[in-house]
Amino acid sequence: MKSAETGQYRSSHWFFTKEVIGSVLLLCAAVTAAIVANSRFYDQYEHLLHLELSFAVGRFEFSNSLLHWVNDGLMALFFFTVGLEIKREILVGELASPKLALLPIMAAAGGMLVPGLIYAAFNWGSPGMAGWGIPVATDIAFSLGAIAILGSRLPVGLRIFLSTFAIADDLGAVFIIAVFYTKTISMQFLGAALVCLFILFIANVFWVRWIPFYIVMGIAVWICVFGSGVHATVAGVAVAMLVPARGKYDMVRFVRTIQRITGGMRTDRDIDGHWFSIFLRPEHLDSVLELKTACNDVATPLQRLEHALLPWVIFCILPLFAFLNAGLTFHDTPISGALLHPVTLGCLLGLLIGKPVGIAAASYLAVRFNIAQLPANVRWGHICGAGMLGGIGFTMSLFISGLSFDDLYSLNCAKLGVFAASILAALGGIIFLGAYAASLRRDRQTY
Repeated sequence: MKSAETGQYRSSHWFFTKEVIGSVLLLCAAVTAAIVANSRFYDQYEHLLHLELSFAVGRFEFSNSLLHWVNDGLMALFFFTVGLEIKREILVGELASPKLALLPIMAAAGGMLVPGLIYAAFNWGSPGMAGWGIPVATDIAFSLGAIAILGSRLPVGLRIFLSTFAIADDLGAVFIIAVFYTKTISMQFLGAALVCLFILFIANVFWVRWIPFYIVMGIAVWICVFGSGVHATVAGVAVAMLVPARGKYDMVRFVRTIQRITGGMRTDRDIDGHWFSIFLRPEHLDSVLELKTACNDVATPLQRLEHALLPWVIFCILPLFAFLNAGLTFHDTPISGALLHPVTLGCLLGLLIGKPVGIAAASYLAVRFNIAQLPANVRWGHICGAGMLGGIGFTMSLFISGLSFDDLYSLNCAKLGVFAASILAALGGIIFLGAYAASLRRDRQTY
């Protein structure tokens, strides 16, 4: 049991470290985009966004702007990675225990409901109502980056709670995109996507573990979903749920295989003490290759894909997305009017107030009625601080903003609200949690 917990901690720590470093790149990309969009390079920036890229496969030709290829294509990989994270959490993570899983799930539900209601209160009956989904999701990279600033002063359980409810938030956001931001549906393409997903399901049943097969079928699902009218990023999560989470054999067989291979290897200090010794003994090369095969067979396709894709997503795809989507500019209109626009206020107050209120209230009710329990060493002050960090809604909020509005002014108002809320939520959460941690430390020293 202890070793399993240690392995889970190491996996969580690897994921946490990548997210924290990625948040710095994400911030740099967003700031750069805002500077460029308000400089003399604005025209070149706009030209880059609308640069047409095309490719053809047989009779089918795909042509779209760079912005759309990133948002509809590369971001599908982001959602695929999110789907892998969700599946891992459900199987072996915090979501695997019903009692522990219900707290972040309830927190995520409250953190989506209250911001949506606040946004609706400002925009009900107006065209801006289309953006009601903007303030419902938390940016996991920025929120974990903010909590990392306080380091060991906060309990590990709080970091796990924050990352888990952010992942649950992402799942809810994917559902919202699929249901409420799909305008027209082509049943033929949708049927083809379902057939591809069924093939993936059958492959799971028959223990197909060949990763290239899942890559090819994933691309096929993406093309079909893209053609169906359902937002193509939904394909990422759907395919991720059908990636096998079990290797070809379990750890017991793996250990026995390793013992058999290493037990049959014989070495001589004089002959094998050189870097080129593997070329002198073919049997050693055979053993090394057999060890490599055994390691590949015991590692699950889910783990291998997540470890392979996560650095690309965090260090390349998300910064590129931020740079192309974070260009906020009000060249033709005064920013003072945009600050009081209902869309801006709905996004700002939905994230800044709705998130902490919804997360804290839902968490309290879940614990009060014995539906869930607080993680070890986590107190209600920690939950309130995590709720404030939940107001950092950068990546998913910008993504839904692009789906919500066609006119540039409303889109920029949404971006303004998201930027302002995310900055204030990060500062407020860090200051609050830092002060709360300091007060707890003083109390322990007093008693």
